Amino acid sequence: MKLTLANPFYYISKPSFKEVNYSNLSEILKSNRNYIKQIVLAANDPKYLYWDKFKHKSLPKSLSMEEQWLLVHMYRDASAIETPIKSVEGENFKWTRLVSFDERLHEIDMLVGGGLFPKSKIPVGDRETYVSRGVIEESIASSQLEGAHTTRAAAKKMILEKKKPKNKSEQMIQNNYQVMLALEDDFKGRELSREMLFELHSMLTENTLETHQQKRFRQDDDEIVVEGMIGSETYTTHVPPDEIILDKELDRLIAYANDSLDDKFTHPIIKAIFIHFWVGYLHPFVDGNGRLARALFYWYLLKKGYWTFSYIPISTVIKKSSTQYAMAYIYAEQDGDDITYFLDYQMRKVMQAMKEFSDFVERQAKQNQKVGQILNSKIALNDRQKQLVFYFISEDKASTTTTSHLILNEISRVTATKDLKELEKLKLIEAQKEGKYVRYYATDKLKSMVELDK
Repeated sequence: MKLTLANPFYYISKPSFKEVNYSNLSEILKSNRNYIKQIVLAANDPKYLYWDKFKHKSLPKSLSMEEQWLLVHMYRDASAIETPIKSVEGENFKWTRLVSFDERLHEIDMLVGGGLFPKSKIPVGDRETYVSRGVIEESIASSQLEGAHTTRAAAKKMILEKKKPKNKSEQMIQNNYQVMLALEDDFKGRELSREMLFELHSMLTENTLETHQQKRFRQDDDEIVVEGMIGSETYTTHVPPDEIILDKELDRLIAYANDSLDDKFTHPIIKAIFIHFWVGYLHPFVDGNGRLARALFYWYLLKKGYWTFSYIPISTVIKKSSTQYAMAYIYAEQDGDDITYFLDYQMRKVMQAMKEFSDFVERQAKQNQKVGQILNSKIALNDRQKQLVFYFISEDKASTTTTSHLILNEISRVTATKDLKELEKLKLIEAQKEGKYVRYYATDKLKSMVELDK
């Protein structure tokens, strides 16, 4: 497959080994294992580094930085584990089991996979609210990673008020939201297949991609490449495999995702990350591949019983380091098919997302307590109402509607109406007619309570 690239291809810088003193290197290998361990640890922990970062490390100079990097590569090659993911050249991507992985996986299993974390911290009646928040935040951030240009506030308002998308960016987010809901409701109980890939892709690209480009895989004459900003320049960062390789590898990807490619156990978190990478690498469709890859990451974990990932929007933390996300793919492809770069990055983002969720839950608990203090114990509110009141007192020009309140809390319209009417009766919020909508705002009484509390 020969392509004429619109932008130059991005190549990572590589060290020259012309000046390597192999006699000195051999002597170090025989006599100074502690020095070797120090070098390897510096390259692998706390982050899995490539040469461009490793060369700036301050290490004892018994060896040159190039010689040290050669040692790192030798160690990584010797300890590498093959994955079923094949490169364009037919080589298997491989990974190194870092010391930090076991600790991270154990923590994820205890706090997320086993459900101990959410069950211990989230009141039963609030779980739907947190799931809804997670789905909405993931839908927005995943779409923004793929070029959706709209604010989080505008996108959230569109979803919560069931407004029709005004443009392609809003449509992308709406599509992503529907897919995230469908993963929990339907897809998690299904085996992956080509038909399911078509179905998910069609949902993700509804009204954003021409229909003749849906329900078919990418072909060579589509001339699809991956481009992105590295620094201040736009580069081609990946040329996907040709359609013959794609067709063959899709069957292997599907079998792997269905746990039928081999009988080797791979931890579900690691396997979900591999599936994420594999979809991104194959790039099976003309558009929507990034969103599909992240959706299948969620699909696999939900299928494996990691149901609390519904709470945790991974794309929100990836979006904060989108260049690192792109570089994790690039390093993996260009440094000897070493998928550890991507695995390490993604696992750290999962841990970060977990921490942010934990912090969010604790903030919500404190907010509810603060609302109770402000309103005095004489006014009895449920937790939904407390969270809504805190939103009104903490955000300028805050407002809500019955529809947004019911969607966010996964409650019926009757319950949502009752929540708002009770707050209105207490003169804490007031209704204003705006076109065909009734919108609620904080009253002067609520604002004065806040001022008195200060």
